[in-house]
Amino acid sequence: MKVKIITHEKVVFDGEADEIIAKSTEGEFGILENHVPCMKVLDICVAKIIKDGEVQLFTVMGGVLQFKNNEALILTDIAECSNEIDCNRAKLALSRAEELLADAKAEVDAKRAEAAKARALARLKATMTK
Repeated sequence: MKVKIITHEKVVFDGEADEIIAKSTEGEFGILENHVPCMKVLDICVAKIIKDGEVQLFTVMGGVLQFKNNEALILTDIAECSNEIDCNRAKLALSRAEELLADAKAEVDAKRAEAAKARALARLKATMTK
């Protein structure tokens, strides 16, 4: 099947796959060739694109997945291939988010800090499973 991962800025992936595994707002899911047409609202996750037993990992920061006619299209604001992720930067971002969430006196938007933490964790997960 054909798979494209597209952000506002670029095409992050355009190729063939045997299987896609990702996480929607309803939970983890997988798509194989000839899957019924579907549309999923994506959560912040690590998407796996599997072709001939080889796994490519991408962080996907929300968005939507549309599948029809053996073509999967992922539209998202931010997506990164695991080999492009700066692991040290992700660790720093995780640390900052955790500090903000732990500081009861900090006047911080908790939802923004939680989202920053989720993005950092997704990036680290993608780099650790290379």
